[in-house]
Amino acid sequence: MTGGIRGTKECQLKDPMDLFHSGQVVKICAPMVRYSKLAFRTLVRKYSCDLCYTPMIVAADFVRSAKARDSEFTTNKGDHPLIVQFAAKEAQVLCDAARIVCPFADGIDLNCGCPQRWAISEGYGACLINKPELVKDMVRHVRSQIDNPKFSVSIKIRIHEDLKRTVDLCQKAEAAGVSWITVHGRSIQERHQPVHYDAIKIIKQSTSIPIVANGDIKTLKDAENVHHLTEADGIMVARGLLANPAMFAGYEETPFQCIQDWVDIALEHGTPFTCFHHHLMYMMERITSKEEKKVFNVLSSTSAVLDYLNDHYGV
Repeated sequence: MTGGIRGTKECQLKDPMDLFHSGQVVKICAPMVRYSKLAFRTLVRKYSCDLCYTPMIVAADFVRSAKARDSEFTTNKGDHPLIVQFAAKEAQVLCDAARIVCPFADGIDLNCGCPQRWAISEGYGACLINKPELVKDMVRHVRSQIDNPKFSVSIKIRIHEDLKRTVDLCQKAEAAGVSWITVHGRSIQERHQPVHYDAIKIIKQSTSIPIVANGDIKTLKDAENVHHLTEADGIMVARGLLANPAMFAGYEETPFQCIQDWVDIALEHGTPFTCFHHHLMYMMERITSKEEKKVFNVLSSTSAVLDYLNDHYGV
């Protein structure tokens, strides 16, 4: 689980709040199922990403099963600052999960935004935005049970149709001691509709903690525009970073050096083939022709992918 950081953990941990006090907009890699794992976090950190999240982990499974802990959470001493995102619906379970990762991570985040049916039917994710008292209780519990005052407790939410309810939720979380709130500017029902950046701005003006804007940010220019529109303290990106992990460093599309870096990092970390290949498919989306995609996307082994990259791109 720890990638051998046990001996040096104290000096490696960081206070994520320092980023928000730096006066710069904080550039954040979103929690992405299957994708925001250690190898990919290592890559984006090379290209000006300030803060990374793990994929969402179901807290109850994590607490109950050592197997779940080993498969869901890996880190190393360069992987900081790191936020572990949990799906949870009970305060004590969230606390127990937070206590397990506390020596190895810099904070936890409660997922109150996942709109997937399975999550909502289990009482996780976006349905929590309709339970402000529960969210408040969960934040307060973790705050009171984790001894390290630098360990952050954040939440990631979607917005309500009636924004007053979202503002109320955010103010309750703030009163409970939440470190910051990430707002995905869509409601549970909305998938590909335009993001309500105006709503994020209202939330920012209604609270006095850092607010992170999330949704449809594909380039560094987009990130700057969203910062101006919302006055948010941070910008969180998901798909934009999958397509271009060097986005935060100002590259318009994935540079070949970044592809080379991914190959090196993925091989070093023993990344499973499917994940290794999928990341490359995303990264090369904009720089390959339709014909090239047809060939590349059906390659079925690491050696075939390496040969292809070598032959076509000298990687």
